[in-house]
Amino acid sequence: MNRAEVIDLFIEIKQEYPQFNDSDDEIDRHLKYLKDFPFDTALRNVEQHIKTSKWPPGISEIRGSLGEQIERDRMKTATEEYFEERARARQQACPPPPGWKEAIYAKLGIN
Repeated sequence: MNRAEVIDLFIEIKQEYPQFNDSDDEIDRHLKYLKDFPFDTALRNVEQHIKTSKWPPGISEIRGSLGEQIERDRMKTATEEYFEERARARQQACPPPPGWKEAIYAKLGIN
């Protein structure tokens, strides 16, 4: 993230939290901790924070919980792999042989 993107974040935050300190010193301080972080993720985190808190976000809220983000990405990948596997199984599926259902019912004593 660069300085201009931090300023864009501050604009978004300031619209919801007028008391938010958007001084040059604060921009520089936030840039120090956000320069390695992607802007689009930070913006998403700020938007989510605005929906759930009456207080302005700190740097940790802007960055979000990295562990939760990693777990969310892992679960998303696992879900996509599961659905791909189910799609492959669906393509390879075939109906049971004729009389199979009736044979099972006969063994169970169901008419």
